[in-house]
Amino acid sequence: MTTELPTDLARLGEVTGHLEGNAHTRAAVYALGGRVADHQGWIAEHGDRVRACLRTYGAVLLTGLPVDLALFAAAVRSVGGEPLGYNERSTPRTEVEANIYTSTEYPPDQVIPMHNENSYSDRWPDTLFFLCRTAAETGGATPIADSRAVLRLVPPDVRDRFASGVAYTRTFREGFGLSWQETFQTDRREEVERYCREHGQTFTWTGDGGLRTSHRRPAWRTEPVTGAEVWFNQANLFHVSALDEEVQEALLAVYAEEDLPRNAYFGDGQPIKPDDIAAVDAAYAEASLALPWSEGSMLIVNNMLAAHGRESYTGDRSILVAMA
Repeated sequence: MTTELPTDLARLGEVTGHLEGNAHTRAAVYALGGRVADHQGWIAEHGDRVRACLRTYGAVLLTGLPVDLALFAAAVRSVGGEPLGYNERSTPRTEVEANIYTSTEYPPDQVIPMHNENSYSDRWPDTLFFLCRTAAETGGATPIADSRAVLRLVPPDVRDRFASGVAYTRTFREGFGLSWQETFQTDRREEVERYCREHGQTFTWTGDGGLRTSHRRPAWRTEPVTGAEVWFNQANLFHVSALDEEVQEALLAVYAEEDLPRNAYFGDGQPIKPDDIAAVDAAYAEASLALPWSEGSMLIVNNMLAAHGRESYTGDRSILVAMA
């Protein structure tokens, strides 16, 4: 359920309220609107304050901004630094400008599970930026969940089973999901092999021109600035149980489990039971806070301290994304 913005807003330059959907996750809110003549100057002037809020809450919501790509890019640089490219891709997006992308292009009736961006990789962005160009008619919120809280909320026995980490497997086939060329942003096999070796991934080329990869990452990490331990993986998104039941059955009727487009196992190679994924999803749900979109809203997320997802929606929806 989407939490409404607070109406008793404090004076400009201070946190104007907190969105509190539960006891676990909060976001600092600055309502700018027409009270700021120079939005780019305001963001540059208050960059330290925004970063401090990101360390405390994990997310900051700025409302009432103009929908302006130049302003968005300037905000990314002021708060996070140079925008990054989308590397080791796992979902379809379109580049709108240099290193500014559409949000994940999944059908509107699909929910995107909570996750920390690129937590399946050994490199991930520190900060995420979302700009609403068009808010959905219904739904379409970008919920967040405090990753510190999620780690606490995952049942101890499930957490113990994740102590060996998460093993991610991917199988790339022509015409099915992202190609290896799109994922690795090259059509040269030697470049893919070099990337895999440098980033601790095993790889096997298949006879049909496809590729299988596998690698292991921790299930939780320590955020370097705050020293907080955070749940930080995408087992729930990669695991076969994340697919609709009909899709699961259709895929498993054609492919062995190890040949699925993507899947997740415990770091020691043992299968993850759907019940364990359900327990992780329940922890995300308990910590989740759905943030309402309006045209000109900008959500800034500390990628290690807060996971994010997407609600299903109706009508047009356009959200731009940048990473830094």
